[in-house]
Amino acid sequence: MSKKKITVLIVDDSAVVRRALEQVFSSDPEIEVIATAADPFFAAAKIEKQVPDVITLDIEMPKMDGLTFLKKIMTQHPIPVVICSTLSNKGAQTSLKALEYGAVEIIKKPKLNTKIFFQESTVLLCDTIKAAASVRLKLYREIGRRVHKVKVTPKLTADVMMSPAKSSSMLRTTEKIISVGASTGGTEALRIFLEAMPVDSPGIVIVQHMPEKFTKAFAERLDGLCSIKVKEAVSGDSIIMGRALIAPGNFHTMIKRSGARYYVDVKSGPLVSRHRPSVDVLFRSTARYAGKNSIGIIMTGMGDDGAKGLLEMKQSGAYTVAQDQATSVVFGMPKEAVKLGAVYHTLALDNIASHILKFIKDKEKRDDISFRKVDSN
Repeated sequence: MSKKKITVLIVDDSAVVRRALEQVFSSDPEIEVIATAADPFFAAAKIEKQVPDVITLDIEMPKMDGLTFLKKIMTQHPIPVVICSTLSNKGAQTSLKALEYGAVEIIKKPKLNTKIFFQESTVLLCDTIKAAASVRLKLYREIGRRVHKVKVTPKLTADVMMSPAKSSSMLRTTEKIISVGASTGGTEALRIFLEAMPVDSPGIVIVQHMPEKFTKAFAERLDGLCSIKVKEAVSGDSIIMGRALIAPGNFHTMIKRSGARYYVDVKSGPLVSRHRPSVDVLFRSTARYAGKNSIGIIMTGMGDDGAKGLLEMKQSGAYTVAQDQATSVVFGMPKEAVKLGAVYHTLALDNIASHILKFIKDKEKRDDISFRKVDSN
């Protein structure tokens, strides 16, 4: 018996975009485009005839904008919705708002100007549809509805006037860093995790599968909600206490080390584990340059990106955890990491931050004892 295909409804006012998306999705034997619509009213009529598994939705359309239509869908007939947006700052901000309203993913509108771009777009777009079809929509919406915390103004230190000494001899080489990977459902999962991290938390580097331009808007959104600083990573950025760096879309982000200083290296490259940025790239670099001084966290997402990298982290002495199935919108990436034996503990989303902070505190106590033993000799 053949596997049931994932049915898709494409909603976009551009005939060129509708044809391009239909061409992309029709190239995958697991996906079937059942209809296209130029505006939400036509889309509503199509849905009445046949309910699709996934809807791709443009934000800026005539007669009714995408956000209004999205609200109606989520209120009347919840269906996984993937936002198809342009790479503009306005498009990025509006698309992030759509995630808050219940959309499950963001994709950038395809361009057919180069062969390699089309090939990569086909992989990424089809994978996104498959991920959206597997989303536990009720759980995703429950997580998204949680009240955002008010950002806490951090207590300032002398660092605002004078930066810390740069001499590595003044710094411990046991400085901890946290590497995090997430995909489908990760935007809200990361918000919950980062809101729970205090201003004195270790430096954090994150790969969230998301197109370019959108990661900057995503980082700015999180920065307004969290007590720690959150920004899109720029090559050379130091990984410092109380700050999280979000890998920019369409670029791999790696951890490097110079003396006692950890920093990020952001560069282009091919798709790795079918993604750019890739969690595997981040985790492998963390294993190589931070090893036992690092913590790896793999969260909700489709596929297996990050599983092998997390295993390398564990083998290098890092502490590794995964989000559990009960709280994962898509239990794909965590599941694959667990299957490989890359995970020490599987935890509910709400428990990850507190567990990590306790682990770090306990390890610091053990490290202090070790340093004292060395000094006494």
